Amino acid sequence: MNPADVAMVRMQADGRPPVVDWRNCKSVLDADREMVRGRSATLLWRGSSMTINRAMLVTTSQLATYDSAKETILEKGLMRDGLGTHVMWSFEAGFVASVASNPVDVIKTRVMNMKVEAGKTAQYKGVVDCALKTVRAVGIMALCKGFVPTVSRQAPFTMIMPVVLICFHSMFSILSVNSSR
Repeated sequence: MNPADVAMVRMQADGRPPVVDWRNCKSVLDADREMVRGRSATLLWRGSSMTINRAMLVTTSQLATYDSAKETILEKGLMRDGLGTHVMWSFEAGFVASVASNPVDVIKTRVMNMKVEAGKTAQYKGVVDCALKTVRAVGIMALCKGFVPTVSRQAPFTMIMPVVLICFHSMFSILSVNSSR
């Protein structure tokens, strides 16, 4: 996963610097090949700790929010259990996951995209250094950059996933009942 993520970040950032500094990768495989040829295979794993942390934040915040929202709404009798409530709980879970993961995404992207030239000091010494330098240079709101696209991607995914899961459960429970007869 991480090599593709690094390639995606680098390809997306290609339009920012002057044309002479573009990496000009034609595909993810081309970007990965260029990174390995240019430095080493370790470059493909740059920011992997952030990728892992992001995945943990997204998953735990989605599951915890979905479950607690579901319990609260059902206990208070605000809505009945059904498709509409699952969609609502899921949207809330996607929103919270976006809030939790967006700062990590910003730092991960900066670390993955930094250029390190042979014999020169890297722009960031690590994740914490990147976060501190970003906040000092741009302000705390820099960690919110890209929040709308993140929510636009995360919320629908989080809304669809439980609904599909419920459909599979229903389908397989019907199949298991019919096969036991």
